[in-house]
Amino acid sequence: MTQKTRSVVAVYPGSFDPITKGHLDLVERGAKLFDKLVVAILENAVKEEPLFTVAERMEMLREAVRPYPNVEVDSFRGLLVDYLARREASVILRGIRAISDYEYELQMALMNTRLAPNIETVFLMASEAYSFLSSRLVKQVFGLGGNISGLVPPLVEQRLKSRIPRGG
Repeated sequence: MTQKTRSVVAVYPGSFDPITKGHLDLVERGAKLFDKLVVAILENAVKEEPLFTVAERMEMLREAVRPYPNVEVDSFRGLLVDYLARREASVILRGIRAISDYEYELQMALMNTRLAPNIETVFLMASEAYSFLSSRLVKQVFGLGGNISGLVPPLVEQRLKSRIPRGG
């Protein structure tokens, strides 16, 4: 009996506005766990108006994930489970920073399981160094004149300098 090798494709969805070192930590760890990892930008997020366009975020993400040959960047609209079906992916990768993240992520995972029982959600705990980090916080600190070096890739920091007026 020959055994068929099955490739495991995971999708790491988010707004990534902008991408942080916390996101990249999850990408690096996810790239080791799955045969293919798709970092997917949700185009119709219910969050506030994005700072960067989807095209700009895709460009920054592609640059940031270049060291990982099994990682690609994409964007999608609509239900995540429908996107996973189109990509023939079976896993959703999500990061958890705190209990508050867990409560929200649990609800989303249970709904995704209800919509598509064949999909699994894998949670990775944020590395201690990035457990406090969010895109929103990066934008706020940067806008108030704070130092964000080491929290975002250099390309993102350059883009923020051209986009957000610095105050204090």
